[in-house]
Amino acid sequence: MRWTIFSSNHRTLKYLPPILLFFFLPITLFAQQGDNTVGFSKSMYIPIERTTVFKIGDRTLNVKIFQYGDVKNIVCINLHDNEGTSVQAAKSVLEQTGGTLIKIENGRQRVIRFKLGGVFYSFDPNRMFSRIGIEQTLRDNRRIHKNAILEIEKFSQQLLSLLPDSTSCIIALHNNTEQAFSIKSYLPGHERQHDARAVYEDSLQDMDDIILTTDSLLYQQMANNRYNSIWQDNEKAKRDGSLSIFCGETKRRYINIETQHGKVDQYIEMLEKLLEILAEENKVLPDTIPNGQ
Repeated sequence: MRWTIFSSNHRTLKYLPPILLFFFLPITLFAQQGDNTVGFSKSMYIPIERTTVFKIGDRTLNVKIFQYGDVKNIVCINLHDNEGTSVQAAKSVLEQTGGTLIKIENGRQRVIRFKLGGVFYSFDPNRMFSRIGIEQTLRDNRRIHKNAILEIEKFSQQLLSLLPDSTSCIIALHNNTEQAFSIKSYLPGHERQHDARAVYEDSLQDMDDIILTTDSLLYQQMANNRYNSIWQDNEKAKRDGSLSIFCGETKRRYINIETQHGKVDQYIEMLEKLLEILAEENKVLPDTIPNGQ
C-alpha cells in the first residue's frame, strides 16, 4: 500500500517580496524550458517535491521524489539514508542541470527496520533487488522469515516503479568510509576481483572515490577523465541483490558514484563530469547508446 503527498512546490517564491518575485520569476521560467535531456544552465531549477508513503509490515516508510525541471531521463537514487554527502552534492548539481532524485527517508540509518507479526526484521535496501539478496541481508541481520521476505520484495518492486519510463541512466548516490570500500577492493587478489570486468586506478585520486558502472562506454569515459573506475562484470559478478547487479541483469544503464563521507566538492566534480558526458551523448549519439552494454 502507498500514498503520495505533494508539498507546496513553490513555497520559495510564495514568500519573496513582490519586487524580488518580479526579477526571480523570469529566471525560474527560463530554467524550466527546453527538452527532456540533461544539460547545463546558469539558471536554477526549483525542485517539485512529493512524498510517497509505503507500508512495510507495521511500519510506514517515506520515499521523497525531487523533480528538477522537465529532465526525466537522468535519475539519481539514494538508498542509504546515512550517506548524506552524496545527496547534498546531487541536489547542488541538479539545481543546475535538471533531473530526478529519489530518496528513501530512514532516520539517517543505513539498515531499514520494521515489525511484522510482532517480530522485528532488518535489511539493507541495497540488497533487496533479488530473492537471494533479501534472504542474505535478513540472515546478516539475524532474523529471517518468508513473510518478511515477501514484504521486502514488495517494497523493492514499488520503489522501482517510481523510476520514470524515460529513464536512460540510473545514478546511485553512495558514500563510504576510509578504506572500507575502495578501488582496491576490485583489483586482483582482493575480495571483489571477480565482480569487475575492467578496473582503472588513478594514482592521483583517493582510492575511496570511485565510480562503478554496468556500461562499458561510461566506464571508458570516466576512466579517460582519470577517475577511479570499475566496469562491473554483468555476467559473473556476485548475485547479492544490489541495484547494480539488478541493472546489469536487466540491461539498464547504471552508474554508482561514491566518495568518502564529507567530500562534497569531490562528489560534485564527479557527478558534473558524468552529466557532461551524458549531455554530450544526447547531442551526438541519441539513438545509438545502448543500456548496460
